[in-house]
Amino acid sequence: MGGIAALAKAAGHTVTGSDSGIYPPMSDELERLGIEVYEGWSSSQFSPRPDIVIIGNAMSRGNEAVEFVLNEGLDYESGPAWLAHHVLRERWVLAVAGTHGKTTTTSLLAWILDYAGLEPGFLIGGVAENFGLTARFGGAPFFVIEADEYDTAFFDKRSKFVHYRPRTLILNNLEFDHADIFADLDAIEWQFHQLLRTVPANGRIVVNAGDRNLARLRARGCWTPVETFRQSDQPGWSVATEPQPLPERHKGAEWQVEAVAAEAASRLEVRHGGSPAFTALSPLLGQHNAANALAALLAARHAGVPLEQGIEALTRFTSVKRRLEVIGQPGGITVYDDFAHHPTAIRATLQAVRAMIGDSRLAAVLEPRSNTMQMGVHASELADSLVDADGVWVFRADSLQWEPGEALAGDARVLGDVDAIVAELAAWLRRGDHVVIMSNGGFGGLHRKLLAALSQQA
Repeated sequence: MGGIAALAKAAGHTVTGSDSGIYPPMSDELERLGIEVYEGWSSSQFSPRPDIVIIGNAMSRGNEAVEFVLNEGLDYESGPAWLAHHVLRERWVLAVAGTHGKTTTTSLLAWILDYAGLEPGFLIGGVAENFGLTARFGGAPFFVIEADEYDTAFFDKRSKFVHYRPRTLILNNLEFDHADIFADLDAIEWQFHQLLRTVPANGRIVVNAGDRNLARLRARGCWTPVETFRQSDQPGWSVATEPQPLPERHKGAEWQVEAVAAEAASRLEVRHGGSPAFTALSPLLGQHNAANALAALLAARHAGVPLEQGIEALTRFTSVKRRLEVIGQPGGITVYDDFAHHPTAIRATLQAVRAMIGDSRLAAVLEPRSNTMQMGVHASELADSLVDADGVWVFRADSLQWEPGEALAGDARVLGDVDAIVAELAAWLRRGDHVVIMSNGGFGGLHRKLLAALSQQA
């Protein structure tokens, strides 16, 4: 919604908004843009009377502002519908969908197009550091958008991405998530199937062939040419060796990629049809980000950017805020901020850091904050996702509907107080350690408090 507000401001509208507990980086960007944000919701926010009210999917019946809009007959629309009507119409939309990796892949795709001089517009669920922005109107036909499967609004229960009508679509992966609105994986898959129905026959779908759920999705019906990729799970692949026959699990994927750790970066080794294709240096860590990078390169190529130019752009990519972002190194301790809030994402993040740091100690600090995590849907998977950490701290909020201590079988410190977690971490950490803070929210200021505590004792 913050990105939509930024786009509306760029289009020449006067924009105000309301939210509860807004936090950086979006709060900082809205302030920079001069967009006034009210804390909480009340009828007083609608004076003077707005021309249109754009309602986010967090709003529901019973909310004072929502009820005022309905009672007064104000014109209203969902964020995705407003985008479709006022921003995306007659644009070449490149959309990135999937359970994981959307923000990073969208940011990289937008950067590749921008590096190639195409001046794309974009809407990203985070602040892309190459731009310092979460959204830009753009001046060219191209618009890159993070295509979220969450529902559109209280009055439109279709997934947001159904509104976007992409010409180029990336499908990174598909898992069960958002248990607060989807009953099961099949319900999510049905929404993705509606997305596939909107991609034209002269478009392109770039899809992860290693994901069995995406394979099942494609079997439901696909009317668009497909280009396939997958990350390698075959250690030791190297473009310097003679091509080897692909094992059965790789068949059907045109492109394969493996990330080899190279200090604070990765070397991507890419094959096409089983034969060496190219290598590329990527600032993104981990096998999952190797797949994200390859998908972005292929989608950009569909928009006219040669692979060689895309690879150049990749080397100059500076990631996204809150995606394994180094936020400080007080006393020689490296502190990362990461958005991971699903066991698969947690596992991939910690594996990527472990591959980079070797035997150095790694601490994982987790706030299970998303609706799905609070419900405990993935509680049984959490212990395995944290195995690469030497020490684990989990914040237990009162809203949790499960017991982290039981799920993790004593392998983690579970505390209900942020200050207590900071105190224990400050005592445990020493020079050369790495600590990854994982939350999709503000985590009660834990990031700032930990940096201050470590700086004080450095």
